[in-house]
Amino acid sequence: MRVDIISKEYPPAIYGGAGVHVAELVAALRQRIDVRVRAFGAARDEEGTTAYGVPAELAAANPAIQTLGTDLEMVDDVAGADLVHSHTWYANFASHLASLLHGIPHVVTAHSLEPLRPWKAEQLGGGYAVSSYIERTAYESAAAIVAVSGGMRADILRSYPHIDPDKVHVIYNGIDVDAWHPTEDADVLARWGIDPGRPAVVFVGRITRQKGLPYLLRAARLLPDDVQLVLCAGAPDTPEILAEVEVLVRDLQASRDGVVWIDEHLPRAELSAILTAATTFVCPSIYEPLGIVNLEAMACGAAVVGTATGGIPEVVVDGVTGRLVPIDQAQDGTGTPTDPERFVADLARVLTEVVTDPARAAAFGEAGRRRAAEDFSWERIAEQTEALYRSVLDAR
Repeated sequence: MRVDIISKEYPPAIYGGAGVHVAELVAALRQRIDVRVRAFGAARDEEGTTAYGVPAELAAANPAIQTLGTDLEMVDDVAGADLVHSHTWYANFASHLASLLHGIPHVVTAHSLEPLRPWKAEQLGGGYAVSSYIERTAYESAAAIVAVSGGMRADILRSYPHIDPDKVHVIYNGIDVDAWHPTEDADVLARWGIDPGRPAVVFVGRITRQKGLPYLLRAARLLPDDVQLVLCAGAPDTPEILAEVEVLVRDLQASRDGVVWIDEHLPRAELSAILTAATTFVCPSIYEPLGIVNLEAMACGAAVVGTATGGIPEVVVDGVTGRLVPIDQAQDGTGTPTDPERFVADLARVLTEVVTDPARAAAFGEAGRRRAAEDFSWERIAEQTEALYRSVLDAR
């Protein structure tokens, strides 16, 4: 069986959880079946992997149209595959057309949903209507859809009510606990100005509306004075949200010390050291289908405080591997807290409970690493994914 996997992100160009997922899934699947990767961007030297750039004629086009141009470059090359598998709307169009052109099934993995990310209009302008159209078309015509959590499955069926529920399958994201593990490195901490003698709350994520960083920065004002806040945050969606975060960080740094902002992409070893030094990791997202970053933190032995939304409660066991922060959200697709001040206060309260009890936080971290190893291995996920491929092909 040959499967062509299409993704915008693929090593070394990874900036989010979807890219991590594709890289790890491909490595695990290649132990079992023939997998060809078709990715965006610069040429790769990995066997079985082909990269595609934006057509020169579209260099000045809206980013959504550039994406469709890149997708069109891929379609012919899928010839010979038994099945095509796309990740994110960026790849949906290529896979949908390849399915039609070559008469093969299309499997989609849902890492996020355009109807639940309306703030993307800030980034794409009218291109957001294009990305939404592409996603809806691909999902409604796909042979099968993989949801990375039960919460994501519910979101898919609510957002696209014409989809047959029987074709939406839950297969979780995974984590390589051999690659992500507790790492003690005093030099890394010193380089970034992190004091190992002080309690630390660590955030890792892109600067985008869904990650809830502005809420965390407001909640940090309410944390005990000795608590450090370490922000590994970059890749802003828009200049506007970057400017908002910059103001909030400057204001926070003016009122307390121990606020560290790292805005560059860190290698895994350095990020592991920072996660290991965390008293608690925090995921303040208002939209999170699952959150690979939570698994990375758990694998490094960090307690996790996360918003009780999306797939986060399927990863973080409240009172066992960390704590969940309650949230009541608008049902308009934005995920905005109906009472932002209450959410900020609850986030600060739960963070304070965990960060001021280091023994309990350490116990959460130990339980989290066990859970990551036992329930979220890529080998298990590859087995489930291959089984889905075969069931789709058998049903033809």
